[in-house]
This record gives sequence, structure tokens and C-alpha cells, in this order.
Amino acid sequence: MAEETLNVERMEHIISVFGSFDENLRLIEQELAVHLTDRDSEIKISGDVENVMLARKTLEGLISLAAKGENIDGQSVRYVMGLVRQGKESELPALARDVICVTAKGKPVKAKTLGQKKYVDAIAKNTITLGIGPAGTGKTYLAVAAAVAAFRAKEVNRIILTRPAVEAGERLGFLPGDLQSKVDPYLRPLYDALFEMLGAETYNKYLERGDIEVAPLAYMRGRTLDDSFIILDEAQNTSREQMKMFLTRLGFGSKIVITGDATQIDLPADKVSGLKEAVRVLDGVEDIAICRLTGADVVRHVLVQRIVEAYDRFEKNRESDDSRQKFDIKKNRR
Repeated sequence: MAEETLNVERMEHIISVFGSFDENLRLIEQELAVHLTDRDSEIKISGDVENVMLARKTLEGLISLAAKGENIDGQSVRYVMGLVRQGKESELPALARDVICVTAKGKPVKAKTLGQKKYVDAIAKNTITLGIGPAGTGKTYLAVAAAVAAFRAKEVNRIILTRPAVEAGERLGFLPGDLQSKVDPYLRPLYDALFEMLGAETYNKYLERGDIEVAPLAYMRGRTLDDSFIILDEAQNTSREQMKMFLTRLGFGSKIVITGDATQIDLPADKVSGLKEAVRVLDGVEDIAICRLTGADVVRHVLVQRIVEAYDRFEKNRESDDSRQKFDIKKNRR
């Protein structure tokens, strides 16, 4: 058994790190098999030597984030613990540096994981960025935040958000209303992100002036988009032809962000995903960044991260089983 004492200089940091009813401390105890006791400005850590070291580094990382004004919750605690286990705690200060933009309610939007930080930096540095990763990694939300920031800074004159309708827009006839009414449900996540960043009143004002456009991908054909920040969401559901069409809409002074989850493709089995092909075709092209987010970057409910990891394991096992079956078939044929 080992024991260490950690001194915390400021009481507000202790309150933030401990969480409501010390829930963050209980989480660290549960995950790292240590015992934590607090008295005034001290935290006493006891347990196995290695676990005590991990707990101390986790607490130090959380305190450094709290000192920079970061909100500490269960997701933050789990993420910092993961970094400590990987020996990457020295990279933590990068997370609290840059505010991408401030929402209509005054909430600062920042990258919450190192993967998200690399994604945001790539958007800032490159003309075209592909953000690929599972649900809950903030691909669309951060892209919209970057677009709003660029618009407010007058770096672009328009924000254009687009999405392919499910199944490449070919089976929407059963839905009531005109075409816009049919595709609006598929564009709702984009509306929601814009409402949060700008507020409904400002959003509607910009929409009426044409400064913001939210439209299905089919509306992009034949256009050249200058001085615009263009986001293509759910890009895994584009065909190869649609993806090429979209990429060639790029005009002068514009920036493109393409987001998608390659594990959730709704295209017919005989159609190649435009996103998957674009990753292969554009890899290594100058001024184009390809960012891959993982389950570690999920910032939704902890169960979402576990679901993503469970599906990843299932897919790997299935691919392994398929390879083994093919090998057995070839062997039997011989």
C-alpha cells in the first residue's frame, strides 16, 4: 500500500474537481481502485503504488483544467484518466487554450479532447478538411462553430450547410409536402447547431438575407461557391459522383469541411460511399486534411462511448471470422 498527499492552492478548484456531492472523486476511486479523502486544501490518496500514481496525475490534470476555467464533469474525468494511462497527460494544457466561438447564450465552445483539438486546428489551417468518426465526437458541432467564428470575423460572407438526404435523396416521395419539407427532417441537426450558436432570431435574420443557407446536397449542382464556409454533413451517404460534384463547387476565398461516420452508411449495397473513396483519393493532397476521430473523442453520455467501442470490437471480430472462413474455403478447394 502507498499513500500520497496532494495540495490544492485554491478552494474553487477543489469544488470544481470534486464535483457535486464529490461524484468526481467517487468515480476516480471506482475506476482506479484507490481511496481518496479530503481535508481543507489537501487530498490524501491511498492504494496500490501504481494506482496512487495514476490517481495523482489524474487529479493534477483536472486541477490544471479547472484553473483555466474548464467545467469538470464525469466525461472530463474519464478522458483525463485515459490520457494518464497512455502517458499523454503532458498534452492536457492544449485543450483549454482556444475558444472556437461563443454561443448565443454566452457559452464558450472549445475542443474537449485532443482528437477534437487536432480537428479544429486542421479546419483553421486547411482549405478542405475531412472529419471522420463515430457519433458523439462533435464533428458537425465543431464545424458549425468554426463556420460561425469565420463569419463573425468576416473571413467569409456566407455559411452553407448541406447534407445528402437519406439514400441519396431518391426515396423521399412518400413524405408529405414540397421538396424542402421532405428534406428538412434530415437537415435538423444542422439547424439545431446554428440555433445554439446564433440564437433563433439572428439565425432567421441571416437566413432571410441569404448569409446562411441550409440545403440538400442536390441543390449544390452547377454552382461555384466563393467566399463561403461550406459544411457537408453525413458525407458517408454521398455517392462517388455526388462527392466529386461537391468538392468541385469550391470557389475563391472558401473553406470546406466534410463530416461523416464510415460505419453508418445508408446507401444501397451496390453503391460506393463517396466519403470512403474521397479519403483514399485525397490522402496526401496539399491543403487537404483528413482527421480521424475515435471512441476516445466521444463527448456524449459515457454509454455512447461504450456502444461505439462494442461495435468496433464486433466489426473487428467479424472481419477476422470472415477472413478465416475465406482461408478455410480456399484450403478446402486445394
